[in-house]
Amino acid sequence: MTLAPLPSCSFCLVRHGETTANADDIIAGVTDVSLTHLGRDQARALAVKTWPKPTSIHVSPLVRARDSAQLAFPNREFDIHDGLRERDWGVFEGQPLSAQPARAATPDQGESWPDMLLRVQNTITLICATSDGTLPVLVCHSGIIRAARVLWTTGDVGPRPPNAIPLLFERNGNTILEKTL
Repeated sequence: MTLAPLPSCSFCLVRHGETTANADDIIAGVTDVSLTHLGRDQARALAVKTWPKPTSIHVSPLVRARDSAQLAFPNREFDIHDGLRERDWGVFEGQPLSAQPARAATPDQGESWPDMLLRVQNTITLICATSDGTLPVLVCHSGIIRAARVLWTTGDVGPRPPNAIPLLFERNGNTILEKTL
């Protein structure tokens, strides 16, 4: 498999805090759902995180990501990027996670996996290109992190990313390595 062209710098992806849909094993995708009490605590815990360099904050437009960013980075401005939204699972939105179709399948009224990969590639590449020497921290979703893995690391979606744990996608020459910060 040929990986996508690399973004111009390292970047950090943070999945939002736990949501009501996560707790209930429901497919939320582009459906706005709230953070649980645990999810709010997970996001608040990031407020004391020491980052390896100055950061710029970029966030999905979905409420769970915006709320996580506000709790994790209080009194900080952030840019909202539609390209960081979760995949639209179409008719499967609100269904049990066990009903989720294979990633390669395009759900009725939903977004195809190739379209999502292209969206994520374009969005992260643009954010990195305009980061002005900061570490871009992107508060996003499981699907965005999995797409980044496919695009730039292993070529595989890997395990479901944890909530509110910073994952550094570190550019090292012509490769990107994922590691927990």
